[in-house]
Amino acid sequence: MEIPSDRVKVVDMATERGRVVLFFLVLLCGCNLAPRYHKPTLPDIPVTFRETGPWTPAQPADTAQRGAWWAVMGDEDLDRLEDRVEHGSPQLAAAVARYDEARALVRRARADFFPQIDATASAQRERALFVANGNYYEYRDYESGGTVSWEPDIWGRIRNLVRAARASAQASAADLASLRLSLEGELGDDYFQLRGLDARVSLLRKTIAAYSAALDLTTKRFVGGAANELDVGRARTQLTTTQSRLEQQVADRALMEHAIAVLIGEQPSTFSIPPVDDLQPVPVIPITAPAHLLERRPDVASAERHMAAANARVGVARAAFFPNITLGAMGGSETTTSMLASAGSGVWALGPALATLAIFDGGRRFANLALTHAEYAEAAASYRQTALTAFREVEDQLALLNHLADAATRQEEGVTAATRTDHLASIQYREGAVDYLQVVIAQTAELQAREDLITVNTRRLMSGIDLVRAMGGGWRDHNGLKGK
Repeated sequence: MEIPSDRVKVVDMATERGRVVLFFLVLLCGCNLAPRYHKPTLPDIPVTFRETGPWTPAQPADTAQRGAWWAVMGDEDLDRLEDRVEHGSPQLAAAVARYDEARALVRRARADFFPQIDATASAQRERALFVANGNYYEYRDYESGGTVSWEPDIWGRIRNLVRAARASAQASAADLASLRLSLEGELGDDYFQLRGLDARVSLLRKTIAAYSAALDLTTKRFVGGAANELDVGRARTQLTTTQSRLEQQVADRALMEHAIAVLIGEQPSTFSIPPVDDLQPVPVIPITAPAHLLERRPDVASAERHMAAANARVGVARAAFFPNITLGAMGGSETTTSMLASAGSGVWALGPALATLAIFDGGRRFANLALTHAEYAEAAASYRQTALTAFREVEDQLALLNHLADAATRQEEGVTAATRTDHLASIQYREGAVDYLQVVIAQTAELQAREDLITVNTRRLMSGIDLVRAMGGGWRDHNGLKGK
C-alpha cells in the first residue's frame, strides 16, 4: 500500500520536531564533569583524648551552651567584654565584609543559568555621496531592537562554577566564625593576664606595706642601739626594690588594658577596667569526644569547604575541552523616520551559535586541568593538617590544664612553707637570734612563692580559655549556604 506524500511529510515533520525536542532536552539536562565529591574523613580518630584529668572530664558536652562559650569561666566582667567584641571589633567587621563579598560571588555565578536580554537603540544623522551626480544626501537613521542569548550548561561548567563559589562562600563563613572565635579567645587570654597583673599589684602593695613597717621597726632598733646601719640598708633596699616592681606591674597592666580596648573597638584613652584583688577559682571544663571535634572547629570546616570548591573547579577545567553552544535571538526595526513602530524594515535572527573550539592552545587547557587537580590535592593535605593541628591543640591545653592544677597544689604548699619561714625569721630577728639578712631572705622567698602561685593560676585560667577555643568554642553553621 502506498503512503500518501502528504502523510510522509507530516511524519517527517513530527520526526524532526522530536529530534529538536530531544536536542533541547539534552542541552537542558547536560552532564557534570567534576569528580564525585565525598566529604573527607580522618582514619584512626581516638575514642577519647589522652590528656584528660580531674579538671577536664571526658564526657561529651554537646548539650552544653555553645553561644557564650566563655560563660564556663564564670566571670561577669569577661561576659560583658565578650559581648562588645561582636559589635565593636574592626577586624570582625572586615571579616563580615569578606563574607558578604563571597555571597555576592555566588549570586554572580548563579546568574549565568538565566538568559541575557539586551536592548539597543540609536539615532544618528548621516551624509552620503552619490557618485552618479556628485550630490550629497543627508538623512537620519533610527534603530531599535534587542537580543536574547542563553548558554545551556551542557558540560556542567556553570553548575561547577556555582558549586565552587558556594563552597568558597561557606568557607568564608567558617573563616568568619574562626576569626570571631580567635578574637573571643584572645580577649579571654588578655583579660586573665590583666587579672593576673591585678593580683600581682595587690600582692605587691600588701608586701610594700609590710616592708615599710619592717623598715620602721629596723630604724627604731637602730636608733635604740639594738640594730646596726647594715640592717637598715637591707630593709630599705628590700622596700625600694619592691616599689619598683610594683610600678612595672602597673605599667604592664595599662598596656594590657589598652590591648583589650582595641580588641573591642574602644579608644584606649577612655576605656578602663576596674581592678580586683585576687584571681577567681579555675572551673572544671567538660570536653567533647574527639569525633565531635571536627564538627565544631570552624577552621576544619573551612578546610573541608575549600576541598569541595577545588573539586568543583576540576569540572570547570574539564568543560573547557568541549564546545559551548549559545542559543541566541535578535530582532528590531530600522527606519529613516522617527516613527519606529509604524515604518521602516524589521530584522530578526534565531538559531544556535557554536562557539569557537580551540584546536591547539599550546597545552593551556591540559595545564589548567593539572593545576586544578594539584589544587585539590593541596586542599586535601591542608584539611588533614588542619584536623591534626586541631587535635594537637586540644591535647596541648588538656595537658597544661591538668598538670598546672598539680603544679598549683605544690605551689600552694610552697607558699605555706615560705610564709612560716618568714614568720619565724621575723621573730628570731626581734629576739636578736639572727641578723636582718635572714629576714630579707625569708621575705624574698615568700614574695617569690606568692608571685609564682599567681603565675600558675593565671596560666590555668588562660589554658581554660584556650581549651574551649581549641574545641571550637560556640561555633555552629548558621551561614545559610547549604551545599554538598
